[in-house]
Amino acid sequence: MPEGVTDPNYQPLPGRLGNLTVPQQHALEKFKKELQDEGIFDPERMDDALLLRFLRARKFDIEKAKIMLVACEQWRKDFGIDELMANFDFKEKEQVNKYYPQYYHKIDKDGRPIYIERLGLLNIPELYAITTPERQLKRLVYEYEKNFNERLPACSRSVGHPVETSCTILDLKNVSLTNFYRVKDYVMSASSIGQDRYPESMGKFYIINAPWAFSTVWSFIKPWLDEVTVSKIDILGSSYKDKLLLQIPEDNLPKEFGGKCDCPGGCSLSDAGPWNLQD
Repeated sequence: MPEGVTDPNYQPLPGRLGNLTVPQQHALEKFKKELQDEGIFDPERMDDALLLRFLRARKFDIEKAKIMLVACEQWRKDFGIDELMANFDFKEKEQVNKYYPQYYHKIDKDGRPIYIERLGLLNIPELYAITTPERQLKRLVYEYEKNFNERLPACSRSVGHPVETSCTILDLKNVSLTNFYRVKDYVMSASSIGQDRYPESMGKFYIINAPWAFSTVWSFIKPWLDEVTVSKIDILGSSYKDKLLLQIPEDNLPKEFGGKCDCPGGCSLSDAGPWNLQD
């Protein structure tokens, strides 16, 4: 069982620490040794849980997992992750929140941080008068890093077992196909970063208020996603409340989605959760 587990009911999912088959354990050990021998291994960052993310993403094929991880390491250098985390200041956050809300807010019943994105509120002219697609991507990566380095460890401590994934709500209320196609390059870049650079980070993904035309958009997005990812996605119309409340405590779900949470100043700017001592 992984260290730090205090939840007596915790059962690790297959392929996680505490629930590895003998071949999977051997694959983990061989993967780590090859990375060490080739000078790729970073002991500060590459714990067993991270190595297992890449192995699971490539169905424990060590060579494919290594190719994926090496590509990720090169991307981290090219993107300038260290400099980004030290100096990035998304000072336009409050203004951007009016035209494209994207935020983490509290946890679901499995202890996962909840990530909410309201694509239907997207206002392209206003958004790009305030920020740029490049800064939006930097913000996305900054939040991914914060999620892995701060939010997930805080959630793990809070619930007494490892939390490795997030619970996402994508709200498409009043979304227009025109708006989507105007940001599809950003959406595809964001999807690629999530899948290729932060693998195995999706727990549940709810697409709510999906309009009838969403089937067209879904057919465009679906081929970009692997089958495991697709299996975690629930596409819901306007009758989504009961399904969300099966996964998210009512007190943790913002009131605009049928919950009871009404953070001072708005849930979308509160960053409330175990990672924030103000919560």
